[in-house]
Amino acid sequence: MTTRHLLLVLLTLVGPLALATGAQRLPSRLGGPVGPPPKPGAPAPPRPGAPATGAPSTPARPTGPEKVVPFKAGETLTYDVSWSDYLTAGAATMVVRDKRASYGSTAWYVFAEGRPTALLSKLYSVYYKADSLMDAYTLFPQRGSVFSNENGRQRMKETRFEQARRSAVFQMRTSTTMQVDQTLPGPTHDGLSALMAMRTMNLAPGASTSFGVSDSGYLYRVTLTVGAKESIKTGLGQVGGWKIVPSIRDQKGQVVGRGLAVWISDDARRLPLRIQAQLPVGSFVLTLKEAR
Repeated sequence: MTTRHLLLVLLTLVGPLALATGAQRLPSRLGGPVGPPPKPGAPAPPRPGAPATGAPSTPARPTGPEKVVPFKAGETLTYDVSWSDYLTAGAATMVVRDKRASYGSTAWYVFAEGRPTALLSKLYSVYYKADSLMDAYTLFPQRGSVFSNENGRQRMKETRFEQARRSAVFQMRTSTTMQVDQTLPGPTHDGLSALMAMRTMNLAPGASTSFGVSDSGYLYRVTLTVGAKESIKTGLGQVGGWKIVPSIRDQKGQVVGRGLAVWISDDARRLPLRIQAQLPVGSFVLTLKEAR
């Protein structure tokens, strides 16, 4: 599992700054192709930050009521990102844009984006944007994508989900296009929808939940376990938050990742207060700066 795969599985937000600072140190792992070799094609390069346009066939709308969620349209969360000795290595933002009609159902449209500071941009210029259409009845994604621009090298990676059919299609577009068909083990998240769904889980010591995650044509099994409540220093002041520790296994059952943790506030908004990951290029921490 490459550093890029791990970060996107780890809730998407750490990835932009990890790649910005670590790409030159790990070129063989961060610069190579993802999945099988690209199939020849001639698509136009994606526009920076443009959402993916592919769509799954229209499924039947899930039955039952919509999921009760702690977020609403317009929510905007801003994070400071620290890396090793850099107190502020960059900034990340997560936005719940709206709730809309989507693929025969209703979906929340959520996106997150990140950039390094001006100083680190001089070392490696990078911009990342991830988005997800999460079905309002299940909170599992209908489609998710990640756009990246690393020193002018653009990639658009998109996964289209057919949750009821337990299938997905991953596509990566650069100057060529590659595509991978997936058989899902069951309901499966992308990185961003996993973070949003985490905000709805039972927050009590010892509580846990498991689900699949699809990232860049690869499948993982993620188990979240709730630990103790801690006081977290944020831009909002000291806030009580439940520590959630993810355990990630690849398709061979091998554990990947270390030092992963997320703190979710103990109030009604269930805000992600802090996200941390220990990587070969250093320790990354996202800390909530502002919540609107």
